[in-house]
Amino acid sequence: MTHPRFKRILLKLSGEVLMGSSGLSIDPDVIARVAAEIADVKAQGYELCVVVGGGNIFRGISGAARGMDRATGDYMGMLATVMNALAVQNALEQIGVETRVQSAIPMASVCEPFIRRRAERHLEKGRIVIFAAGVGSPFFTTDSGAALRAAEMKCDALFKGTSVDGVYDADPKLEPNAKRFDTVSYSTVLGQDLKVMDASAIALCRDNNIPIVVFNIRESGNLAAVLRGDGVSTTVQHSIGD
Repeated sequence: MTHPRFKRILLKLSGEVLMGSSGLSIDPDVIARVAAEIADVKAQGYELCVVVGGGNIFRGISGAARGMDRATGDYMGMLATVMNALAVQNALEQIGVETRVQSAIPMASVCEPFIRRRAERHLEKGRIVIFAAGVGSPFFTTDSGAALRAAEMKCDALFKGTSVDGVYDADPKLEPNAKRFDTVSYSTVLGQDLKVMDASAIALCRDNNIPIVVFNIRESGNLAAVLRGDGVSTTVQHSIGD
């Protein structure tokens, strides 16, 4: 029996992934499918943390573009991530998976505050920990929050579930001849501004040697396949000589 390359992972989901094609901010069918994929991976023995964005509900940066104070907009976006985290928690617990939601913004009536040692204990007990509200401060994205939590929880990798099957040298939706990377270095991603995650998140993963695996979460069964090494994805990691 071969040992898995990764044991503890942080799964970063964009808020838009929860929308599906129904137009609803949170599509029950989509979130149920994603929860089933997470539960399947959990059953295989992986330890999982989850971070969900809030873009399906509100983005602070888009609010700022319409004249809203950026800090206020970012706080609204953080609250949106709490809503998504609770939705993911509900979907997982409906299929028998024990979870805990921890928020960087304390709201004791809704979920736990983020406490690293408590989160570690939850993982040791076999629970999935869902981190909400980013880093708890404006001007940081949920990408930065995911990278920070991955470092704090000593995750072996950060898996980013998106609508594309990896990292390309151009937008594949606009450039049909765009080339997908199997692996790419942190320095290339930063130098060419490849839009994998924001620069602070990439730098934090680089400095803590946390690979970033980008894959298409909309494809059924893809999370487990990528973890096995069978699915299509791109790994962002140190290159030789970095």
